[in-house]
Amino acid sequence: MHFKWNYEPPTSERQTAAKELGEKIGMSPILADLLIQRGIKTESAAKRFFRPMLSELIDPFLMNDMDVAVDRLNDAMGRKERIMVYGDYDVDGCTRYEEGYGISRKGIDYAKEAGVKLVIVLDCGIKAIEEIKYAKTQGIDFIICDHHVPDDELPEAVAILNPKRIDSTYPFKDLCGCGVGFKFMQAFAKNNGIPFSRLIPLLDFCAVSIAADIVPIMGENRILAFHGLKQLSTSPSVGLKSIIDICGLTGREITMSDIVFKIGPRINASGRMQNGTEAVDLLVERDFEKALSEASHINEYNEQRKDVDKQMTEEANQIVEKLESQEHQSSIVLFDENWKKGVIGIVASRLTELYYRPTVVLTKFNGIATGSARSVAGYDLYDAIKSCRDLLLNFGGHTYAVGLSLRIENIPEFRRRFQKYVSEHILPEQTEATLDINAVVDFKDVTKKLHNDLKKFAPHGPDNPKPLFCTRNVVSRSISNWNWWIRSRVMY
Repeated sequence: MHFKWNYEPPTSERQTAAKELGEKIGMSPILADLLIQRGIKTESAAKRFFRPMLSELIDPFLMNDMDVAVDRLNDAMGRKERIMVYGDYDVDGCTRYEEGYGISRKGIDYAKEAGVKLVIVLDCGIKAIEEIKYAKTQGIDFIICDHHVPDDELPEAVAILNPKRIDSTYPFKDLCGCGVGFKFMQAFAKNNGIPFSRLIPLLDFCAVSIAADIVPIMGENRILAFHGLKQLSTSPSVGLKSIIDICGLTGREITMSDIVFKIGPRINASGRMQNGTEAVDLLVERDFEKALSEASHINEYNEQRKDVDKQMTEEANQIVEKLESQEHQSSIVLFDENWKKGVIGIVASRLTELYYRPTVVLTKFNGIATGSARSVAGYDLYDAIKSCRDLLLNFGGHTYAVGLSLRIENIPEFRRRFQKYVSEHILPEQTEATLDINAVVDFKDVTKKLHNDLKKFAPHGPDNPKPLFCTRNVVSRSISNWNWWIRSRVMY
């Protein structure tokens, strides 16, 4: 892919601010300017950024319905009711493949047969209005822990924990589904006099979910990810330790990239290729030998997923290339009834990266078209999908990732309207892949201290990406000793 370099030199005011901040925190102006670019402009804010403290986690009871949710869970435990935890089959969820994403009547019927009185939902449910109405007729209460964008109408659940609610009073909006679940457990512990230290062993799950769900690594997410990575590197749960071993990461300091490219895909592969229950069983396993055996099965699913992913991506590329020969479109909408439902989100991501335009990939499942959509940097895909909602049976997601379903006969009209909306609303600068250069540096700026200070910016992710530097007028003899660092540009 060809990248357009995007660099905006700092103003004189920003240079002065970076110099002053750098002197206060003992860092070079280059790195102080990185902080300023991230909205961190004071010494105290910089110290909080570099030393995230669990004591600075937000009071969970500031989240709407949290008191109601805790009371209902207390009642359920006091009455010894059966409780079901219900999620999707991504990393911060996990259900049976046949039920698909979100709450289903099949899942509710299963809960009824099992004598469940309370269902706690993770990472889905915010749009399950009819399903939760049905659950109420079956005498089943729901507590929803979700982070997807809600509609104006909310389900009739006992409690809806979602920082993206229109009426939200929670100061941090970007928790992942697992993060919302953790805040629920934090509130439950606080209400029942359980020390917070009992929750620390759960932080490795939080870190895995935060990384895999690609949420901003700032604010509360940074605190949870920072300490979760420590837990993952030093004392992971039995299930995650088995995956770390399978990935060849044992003895290493685990990074967000390790989760995104190695740990997360293996957990996902179980739900995408076979049965998400196996991933859940693995993550709650307490016997390491059993966990290692289960992890090897999941690793096999991941290898199968890679093969299917590669084949589907090649087929999708062939379709796009034929379309490109006819006319250029500002977006891509593809449908193939033989594609595997659990992998289409990965294919949509690959096509978005390759062609750099919003992409929807659909397949046939239970007689309808179901699919995943992915966006490019800066473009609100959710609004584009929402503009076609009268053609959809269901949809939900974020700015950059949306799941949807519709009748197969509606695909041509959906494609036409979606592409028209995107072409009318996408900005020219959103149609090119860009490299955002953080700073222009000289070789004399590159020191051991700079290298060590750069490490303090981790963990990286959205809103806190790995810094990208460039240098100018480079000739080969000048970089003979710097091949490890730079070839006209460097991503650290």
